Amino acid sequence: MVIPVLNEAEALGEVIDELRREGFNNIIVVDGYSTDATDGIAKAKGVRVIYQHGIGKAGAIKTALDYVDTPYTLVMDGDCTYDPKDIKRMLLHAARYDEVIGVRDPKNIGWLHAIGNKIINYSFNFLLGAHLHDVCSGMYLVKTDALKEVELKSSGFSVEVEIAAHMASFRKVSEVPISYRKRKGKRKLKSFRDGFHILRTIFWLARSYNPVFLLSSIASLMAIPGIALTLWQLYLRYIYGAEVWSIGMAWFGLFLLMIGLQGFTVATIALMLKRMEKRITERINQTI
Repeated sequence: MVIPVLNEAEALGEVIDELRREGFNNIIVVDGYSTDATDGIAKAKGVRVIYQHGIGKAGAIKTALDYVDTPYTLVMDGDCTYDPKDIKRMLLHAARYDEVIGVRDPKNIGWLHAIGNKIINYSFNFLLGAHLHDVCSGMYLVKTDALKEVELKSSGFSVEVEIAAHMASFRKVSEVPISYRKRKGKRKLKSFRDGFHILRTIFWLARSYNPVFLLSSIASLMAIPGIALTLWQLYLRYIYGAEVWSIGMAWFGLFLLMIGLQGFTVATIALMLKRMEKRITERINQTI
């Protein structure tokens, strides 16, 4: 059980007690140099505390992997939003999947965060060819060897997205529903700043894991101004006469339209090849 923390003195003690009540005692708290009593609370409860290197939550997980020696790693936030009772649901599927993500009950997620999560999940699934419902969830179970494959170049709250991108591209991912409670202590997530940062990370991940689809999708957008420009020139030609329209602009519109259509075609082929690659990878992993 890996719990990355930074100034979670109000909640961490309860999280540790809940984990132990569920029978989970192999707990590592990765402290990002808290300025409150977070690390002292963990030590007082007999939990192993290590101090992270690197920046942000990605740095905390990297640090934890230097010490984890179990086949599976469960990562969860230390703010009391996640219920350790739900871990047993994840363990039911651990043998068949490399990552099991806890999909949060949305009732305690604010409307602004709920909208942001939908945008993030849709963007992730579209650009990476996945079918996940909560890539920003702060509780997930991962095979340790699979987690060590991830380079973890992101920072902040984007680390979950980076892990999910790798698993969705090269490994097997599943999801289970979990509860989600109101956090204890001061909220660190900044809605707009962190939301845009996560979206930027998704585009960066798409460039790394699915570059042909990303670039061809951008090219396919050229069809929109191409259609608009072509139709406008045809309208001018047939309503006001040949002296009003511009044949050069009409040809330019057709040029943009052709680029867009070619981009759409390449994007479709890239998506099909990506899915084929994933199936082949899964077959290879099953035979190993």
